[in-house]
Amino acid sequence: MQFARGPVVAPPDPSTPRGAAPSTAAVLRTTRLFAGLDDAAIDELGRQARLRAFRRGETVFLAGEPGDCLYAVVSGLVKLFVTSARGDELVLATAGPGDAFGELSLIDEGGRSASAEAVESSSLVVVDRTSFIDLIHQRPELVERLLVTLGGLVRRITDQAGDLVFLDLHGRVAKLLLHLVAHQAGGARTDVDIPFSQSDLARMVGASRQTVNQILRSFQAAGYIDLKGRSLKILRVDSLQQRAAD
Repeated sequence: MQFARGPVVAPPDPSTPRGAAPSTAAVLRTTRLFAGLDDAAIDELGRQARLRAFRRGETVFLAGEPGDCLYAVVSGLVKLFVTSARGDELVLATAGPGDAFGELSLIDEGGRSASAEAVESSSLVVVDRTSFIDLIHQRPELVERLLVTLGGLVRRITDQAGDLVFLDLHGRVAKLLLHLVAHQAGGARTDVDIPFSQSDLARMVGASRQTVNQILRSFQAAGYIDLKGRSLKILRVDSLQQRAAD
């Protein structure tokens, strides 16, 4: 998972015929959590997994619900978030093709620690707990991949917590914009189409939509960015980097 990730298409599996929908095994093979596992293990897990489609805005799961499966993203984008008693929402991470999410509940058998919702129409591979735990017993090397994945999640949430405390809103928005460009364009470009509304961006930095709109307008007036609808172009990377470090 990434702090903010756009719909990047996963590499095609050579066993999938051109024009055909990818099999569950083909998707798992391109998922970072399962990288390096042998074909026999992936094929067996793929036979036990299933595909599910979610519409834009549809809930994948809610915080507190029993966690009996993990998800691998075939296409689309999913956000993971927590909600306060007042209904305020904070986006913790997003998951796109190549990402898996929901694995934490499979390990501690607790309820979901966050909610998940499709930001856009999404197709997900669902792997149930029994199949996943069986695979861990058969392929202990998966534990290392799982630890790396969970470690990355802890680092991102720690980083986000630090930002909420130590960066002002302008700094948090600047850092978010740099993340969006880095993850969606792979660092090769400074222009992207943002798959999020300004309300979504606000939930990622712990602010209101109106405040984020004002900050974006101020960045545009200062010549840092060019924002038209959901098309974002960063004009002054150095200025945003400086603002994100303040």
